[in-house]
Amino acid sequence: MSDKTNVVLVHGGFVDGSGWQGVYDLLTADGHRVSIVQNPTLSLEGDAAATRMILDQQDGPTILVGHSYGGAVISEAGTHERVAALVYVCAFTPNAGESVNTLIATFPASGPQPPILPPVDGFLFLDREKFHASFAGDLSAEQAAFMADSQVPWGVEALGGTVSEPAWRSKPSWYLVTTGDLMIPPDSQRTMSERISATVVDVDASHSVYVSQPAAVADLIKQAAASTAE
Repeated sequence: MSDKTNVVLVHGGFVDGSGWQGVYDLLTADGHRVSIVQNPTLSLEGDAAATRMILDQQDGPTILVGHSYGGAVISEAGTHERVAALVYVCAFTPNAGESVNTLIATFPASGPQPPILPPVDGFLFLDREKFHASFAGDLSAEQAAFMADSQVPWGVEALGGTVSEPAWRSKPSWYLVTTGDLMIPPDSQRTMSERISATVVDVDASHSVYVSQPAAVADLIKQAAASTAE
């Protein structure tokens, strides 16, 4: 089996799939076939369905990658028969019956808190003025401003959606911990990565590591692809 496995990338909340372009470029240049899911982010069920739709199109073993909330999506959708391994990028790893909200409730109250504004008509946004510092601290002010101004409304139902059968119980997992993260505390990331018995790599980066350090993300995906190919 070739290690040039298919890769499917799943974005998180407040953003869309275009942020994966740097990772996409590196992986495709190395011979991988890469597809990107555009989550509606209205419900976990809907986002898992969107991911399965892309997985159905794959022609062989696939590495399924999720950033942030995308970790909940791949945990739900990753039981798909074509998924060979899971890669979590500073992502949530819910167990059966858990949701993103369940995991957020375990974060230390003494640490930095994501600047999520109160919901409006069932949708959430991050405070634009605090977006750079909290979500994209290692990006330029211009890049962060664009991301803040192009936020995708995140449905409250998506955060409350519970995982039925977590894929990480049956699929090998890798986890990238971002040590400069102000959205998901690094210690919480380590706790989540340990309970799923993931192979872990630490990267000194913000929550936007997939944009700021695409090579680090691509390298971990390649590691997962090579391992599953063996």
